[in-house]
Amino acid sequence: MAQLLVVEDDAAVAEALSLALTGLGHSVRTAATGEDGLALAQERRVDLAIVDVMLPGIDGFEVCRRLAGADAMPVVLLTARSDPIDVVVGLECGADDYVTKPVEPRVLDARIKAVLRRATARPAEAQAVFAIGSLTLDEAAMTVHRDGTELHLTPTELRLLLELVHHAGQVLSRRVLLERVWDYGYLGDSRLVDACVQRLRAKIEDEPANPALIKTVRGVGYRLVLP
Repeated sequence: MAQLLVVEDDAAVAEALSLALTGLGHSVRTAATGEDGLALAQERRVDLAIVDVMLPGIDGFEVCRRLAGADAMPVVLLTARSDPIDVVVGLECGADDYVTKPVEPRVLDARIKAVLRRATARPAEAQAVFAIGSLTLDEAAMTVHRDGTELHLTPTELRLLLELVHHAGQVLSRRVLLERVWDYGYLGDSRLVDACVQRLRAKIEDEPANPALIKTVRGVGYRLVLP
């Protein structure tokens, strides 16, 4: 049973999500504002947060940024179907996935379980320690250090980096990355990949705008280049 936090200012939507997700086996707490949601996340153990974009006070993007930052809490964003820009901005803020309103509870449940699988997955066997320029990636410990300082990568960012490292020099398409990192296959959204690559570059590249490690292969996907 997952401990979920729903941050949604529409009381009817929050209640409906809470009832549906509780019926699907989760424990759910709700908050009507970003401030209350952040406070609840600090007070109680939360496995994953579901955050609406349009919130009074601190908006959903800022809530997502804070939850996915130091605490690396998995976040699923709730966004309006008519605002695709919300998806891109939300993913860049650190959201692991998004769903559009109105949301089918079982679809949301499937997304929640997929995100939590990524967050808790560990290698079945101890693997190698990879040295990539100034980076040291310990696969067994699931840690990345840059010049001796540990980087705070989200579980999805770690899985993405590992997939690229395991296939260094090869071009991996967005579809392949969705299948291997997100477990979504062709049903996934390639914006998940692009946004995660941007976040990862910001943490591991000397010049994220001119990346030396993770190269874009236009129209196809990405390739890790070993220095």
